[in-house]
This record gives sequence, structure tokens and C-alpha cells, in this order.
Amino acid sequence: MRSTMVGILVHGDNHFIVQGPSPDRDDAAALVHHWSLIQIGAVKPPALDQWNIVTRALRENLEWAVVIPGDGDISPAVTQLLDELSARGIIVHYWAKSAGGRRSLFGA
Repeated sequence: MRSTMVGILVHGDNHFIVQGPSPDRDDAAALVHHWSLIQIGAVKPPALDQWNIVTRALRENLEWAVVIPGDGDISPAVTQLLDELSARGIIVHYWAKSAGGRRSLFGA
């Protein structure tokens, strides 16, 4: 059964609106890697089947946010959205590229 949760996965100056549960650090990194590289004919690995990019979602329906460091700065619009999510009580999780677990970037 597919999750109907929707969230935002931010990678540097890029972001994806994603249907599925909030990914852990390893899954978030794998999703960013899979979706950031153009691979004609590539099939999504089965371990990532529970997530899909969606093209339309209302910001008030976003239920999770994950930030993975990448090249470039997060855009002002995405920063504003992360701030709005935090104000709604959604914890924006930041996962460093190196091991070290999960930290809150904004909010509690």
C-alpha cells in the first residue's frame, strides 16, 4: 500500500515534492542520488519504490521535510517554505553527508 503522505526533500539548491513516508538519512541520500542524475531507461531500485515525485501538492498538505546538503544554497522560496512548515510544528530534519544521525535544522 502506498503512503499518501507528502513532503519535501531538499538537496542544496534543488528540491523534490515527494509522496511517501519521511525517509531516513540513507533513503533520503539514495533518493537524491537517483533523482538528481539523468539515467535514460533507469529503473528505480525496489528499496525506493515507496517514494514518488509529485508535480502538484498544496503546501498546507506537506507533512515532513528533510534536508540533505548539496551544491548551492537553498533558495529563498524553499527556505520560506521550510520556515512555514516549522511554524506549523513540522520538524525539518537535516542529515549531514557524514554519519552522525539526525538533527533538527528548524523548529524543535
